[in-house]
Amino acid sequence: MSHARFRALELMSVRQPISVNLPSGKVSDYYGQHVFSQDAMQRFLSKDAYRAVMDAINHGGMIDRKMAGQIALGMKEWASGKGATHYTHWFQPLTGLTAEKHDSFFELNDGRAIELFSGNALVQQEPDASSFPSGGIRNTFEARGYTAWDPSSPAFIMERAGGKTLCIPTVFVSYTGETLDYKAPLLKALHALDKAAVDVCQYFDKDVTKVMATLGIEQEYFLVDAALLQSRPDLAITGRTLFGHSPAKGQQLEDHYFGSIPERVLGFMLDLETEAYKLGIPLKTRHNEVAPSQFECAPIFEDINLAVDHNCLLMDVMDKIARRHGFHILLHEKPYAGINGSGKHNNWSLGTNTGKNLLSPGSTPKSNLMFLTFFINTIRAVFEHADLLRASIASASNDHRLGANEAPPAIMSIFLGGQLSKVLDDLEKSVSEKKMTPDEKTELKLNIGKIPEILLDNTDRNRTSPFAFTGNKFEFRAVGSSANCSNAMTVLNTIVASQLAAFKKEVDGLIEKGTKKDEAILKVLRRYIVESKNIRFEGNGYSDEWVKEAKRRGLSNVTTTPPALDAYISKKSLKLFEEVGIFSHREAEARHEIMLETYIKKIQIEARVIGDLAINHILPAAVKYQTILAENITALKSAGMKADTYSMQLEQLKEISGYIASIKSNVDAMVEARKRANKLENVRDKAIAYCDKVKAYFDPIRDDVDHLEMLIDDALWPMAKYRELVTIR
Repeated sequence: MSHARFRALELMSVRQPISVNLPSGKVSDYYGQHVFSQDAMQRFLSKDAYRAVMDAINHGGMIDRKMAGQIALGMKEWASGKGATHYTHWFQPLTGLTAEKHDSFFELNDGRAIELFSGNALVQQEPDASSFPSGGIRNTFEARGYTAWDPSSPAFIMERAGGKTLCIPTVFVSYTGETLDYKAPLLKALHALDKAAVDVCQYFDKDVTKVMATLGIEQEYFLVDAALLQSRPDLAITGRTLFGHSPAKGQQLEDHYFGSIPERVLGFMLDLETEAYKLGIPLKTRHNEVAPSQFECAPIFEDINLAVDHNCLLMDVMDKIARRHGFHILLHEKPYAGINGSGKHNNWSLGTNTGKNLLSPGSTPKSNLMFLTFFINTIRAVFEHADLLRASIASASNDHRLGANEAPPAIMSIFLGGQLSKVLDDLEKSVSEKKMTPDEKTELKLNIGKIPEILLDNTDRNRTSPFAFTGNKFEFRAVGSSANCSNAMTVLNTIVASQLAAFKKEVDGLIEKGTKKDEAILKVLRRYIVESKNIRFEGNGYSDEWVKEAKRRGLSNVTTTPPALDAYISKKSLKLFEEVGIFSHREAEARHEIMLETYIKKIQIEARVIGDLAINHILPAAVKYQTILAENITALKSAGMKADTYSMQLEQLKEISGYIASIKSNVDAMVEARKRANKLENVRDKAIAYCDKVKAYFDPIRDDVDHLEMLIDDALWPMAKYRELVTIR
C-alpha cells in the first residue's frame, strides 16, 4: 500500500489542468440544448399535444393514451435528431441514488429495422420493485412496480461514453399503489401546499390562483485526486476517512474561503457548468469553500420539483466530470475529521402566479400583512413539527456534521434577525385579545407598513441556525451534502400546508362570529407568535449555553439518527401525513424501516472497513517499523553503546507496542459487538445497537491509528495522509 501511495503522489504531481472548449462565449447559445423544453415541444409536437403537456404541467391535467402517443412520437424525433438511440425512465428510488433501465428505440418490423417509441412506453414502465428498498411493502416474490411519467419535469438527454439516452423523469410506485421513491411524496406535498396557500392568499388577492414553492440548492463538495483515492480504501468505499491525523495546516488560516480557484479545479468547474447548462441546470455561482479542497456551486431558484431533479442530476454529472479531470468528487457530509464538512443549503420560498414572493414584504400594509401571514405560519409549522424536520435530514453521514462547529446543531431553531424579531414582539404586544380601538389599528397599520424599510438593514445571517430567514426566503441549512432534498422538502412543504389549512380554519371561524377579516388574521397570528416563541433563537447555536437553554425551552436535541427517525412514526406525524395525503401509515412505517436499515448498513460497512484497514494495513506497517526499531536497538547494544543512546528507540518501541495491542483489542471487541447487533431481529433495536455499541469503538481505534501515523516512518505508512489528500495540485 505504501508503494501505491507514493505512485499516486507521483502521478498527482505531474497532472496538468485540462483545457475546456466552451461551445460558445454566451451560455444562452447552448443552455437547455439537451432538454425537451417548451421551445422544443412547440417545434416537435402538434398544437393539441403541446396544450395537453402544458395543461398537465400548469394544472395537473391528465394526458390520455392517444395524446401520449403523439407526444412520444415528437419526443422521439427530437431525441433521435440529437443522436439518442435509447430511452429510460429516470427515477429516484429509496436507495438515495437515481435509477435507470435503458431500452432501445430499435425494433424489428417483419425483419426490417425501425425506430419506435410508443405512448405506453412514455407513460409507464415496469421495473422490478422487489430489488429496491420497500420497507416490507413488497415481498421478494412480488416483483411488480411501476414508473409513471412526470410531465412537470422535462425530459432530457444524458450523454455518456459517446452514447446518448433520452431520460424521462418519473415517479416509482408499487403494484398496490404505495410510493417507493422520493419524487411522488414531494409532488403530493407541493400539491397540498399549493391548495392551502391559495386559500390563504384569497384573503389578500383574489387574482392568486396558484402558489409555487421554489428552491435554490447550494451544493458543497470536496475534490480529491483520483490516484490518491486508490490509496485510501476507506475514502473510496465509505466516502470518508476513517483514519487520518490532522495536517499541520488545515483551515486555520482561513485562506481558502473565496480564495483564487486552483487552475485544475477551475477546469473542472468550467466543464461541469457547460454540461449542466446543456441539461438546463441553471448554475450561477462557484467558489472555494472554507475547508481546503472544498468548493461550492449554486443555481438560480426553480420550482422545487425541478430543483430537486436538477440537483440529483447535477450530482451524477459532477462525478462524471470529476473523473475526466483526474479528480474524485466527495459528497459525504464529513470526509475529513477536523475540518468543515459539507451541506446542501436549501433556500425555500413561495411564489404566486401573479409574480408575488410571499416571503417578501411589499409597498403597502396589506401586502405586508400577507407577508406576515406566511412568515409567521412557517415559523409555527417548524415549531409544531421540529422533530419531524430534524428526522428529515437524519443520516449516518450527517450525524458527523450537525453541531460540529461548522454546521447547525441537531436542535431545530429559527433565526429571524433582531429587527424582525422586534416586529413580532411588537405585534404580540399590540394586538389585543379584545376588540382593537381605532388608534390601535392605525398604529399597527403604520408599523406593518415599515417592514420593507426594516428588511433593508436585515441582511446578516446566522450560520449556526438550521433554519434562518435571509431576506425573502428561509434557508434550511441542516440538509446534508449527499442527501436527496426531496426528503426535507416533502416534510417542510407538508407541515406548512397543514399549518396554513389550520390557520384558514381558525380565521374563518372568527370571521363567522363577526370579527373583521384583518382583525381576525392578526388575532390568530398573535397567538401563533406567542405559542411558537421558543423556536426562535438569535444567538450562537454552537455554544454549550444554547444546549442548556434549548432544553429549558423544551426543544429536542437528538444527536444521532436512529432515535431521530422515530419522529416519522409518532402519532402526531402519522396523523399529519395521512390528513395531508402524503403517506399512509403503512408507507410512513416502511420509510422509517428503510432509513433504519440504511443506517445499519452504512455503519456496518464502516466497521468492516475499519477492521480490514487496521488489521491488514496499519498493523503490518506498525510491526514492520517495530522490527526496524528492535533491530536498531539490538545492533546498538551489540556495539556496546550505552542505554541512553537508544532510549528514544526503546520508548518508541514500547509506545508502538501499546497502540498495536489496543487496536487489536478494540477491533476484536467491535467485531463481537457487531455480531451481537446482527442477532437482533427488531430493526430499530439493531440500529440503536450499531449506533451505541458498534460505533462506540470507531473513535478509540482511530485515535490509536492516528498516533501510530505520527510515530511510524513516513515511507512505511500505507495510506495517503491528510496533508496530501487536501492539497490540490
